[in-house]
Amino acid sequence: MQYDVFNGDADGICALHQLRLHEPRPDAALVTGVKRDIKLLDKIREVKNSSITVLDISLDSNRDSLLRLLAQDNKITYIDHHFAGVIPDTGHLISHIDPAPTICTALIVNRLLEGKYQGWAVAAAFGDNFHESARQTAAKMSLNEKELSGLQELGELLNYNGYGADINDLHFAPDKLYGALQPFTDPFDFLADSQDLATLRAGFKEDMELAMKQKELDPDKNNRVYVFPNAPWARRVSGVFSNLKAREKKEAAHALIVENGDLTLRISVRAPLNKRKHADTLCRFFPTGGGRAAAAGINNLPPEMLENFLKLFHTTFSS
Repeated sequence: MQYDVFNGDADGICALHQLRLHEPRPDAALVTGVKRDIKLLDKIREVKNSSITVLDISLDSNRDSLLRLLAQDNKITYIDHHFAGVIPDTGHLISHIDPAPTICTALIVNRLLEGKYQGWAVAAAFGDNFHESARQTAAKMSLNEKELSGLQELGELLNYNGYGADINDLHFAPDKLYGALQPFTDPFDFLADSQDLATLRAGFKEDMELAMKQKELDPDKNNRVYVFPNAPWARRVSGVFSNLKAREKKEAAHALIVENGDLTLRISVRAPLNKRKHADTLCRFFPTGGGRAAAAGINNLPPEMLENFLKLFHTTFSS
């Protein structure tokens, strides 16, 4: 058996798309979920004697299931840009992990494939808010500004679709959206022909209009905090909104707090774009927290811990 395990955001989808354009595995079972569903290896803990590719989820967050899968004679290729911790030393694991704050998983795949499907990596980098890295990579492609804007829109729409409490919040399940990409080698053909993008454009416009009406929690502070209600639009747009605000004020850190249905809080954190550090260490301090240095989050923060989070947030990113 073959398994492709990937984050349901732009980075995970585009990373897998590049790999499978290069080396098709039409019979591979797809394992994915919403962007915050990061412990994806838990879904295949019982798998044995199989080939598994893992993309864009933290090794450290999946360590227990990874060790179990390795012990069950699975051969695993792991490609990622999140905090990994100690990487298991075994011949059954091939890892390409780079936690540098200016690289995403699709750019790592692009490096491995020597730029063979570079446009998809550029789109993913835009979607993951690595605009400078996206433009640097795109410079090798001699794109005009309209083409570059198209890849930016593609990445941001794919990323927008990945956010939600569960699949029901999304416009498209990530495996279905990946399937929509599969017939297209060239991202510009997908941009020109895909009807799914029209759905994402309309949803994105509507959700962002609601998001932009939300007020900053404490506008007197250097860093910015926003609170969104328990609503599908708020969960869907949280990542794109956070990325937009981070680009708008690059010297500030940003936190977006969204109410979960069980009264816990879902938090997205963006480190200042001019100093992409500490978002992951901040979020890992709290239960269900994780991520990378530039962008991280907490899935289910108990409300009684919010005050502590806000204090530590402002302390961590003090000027």
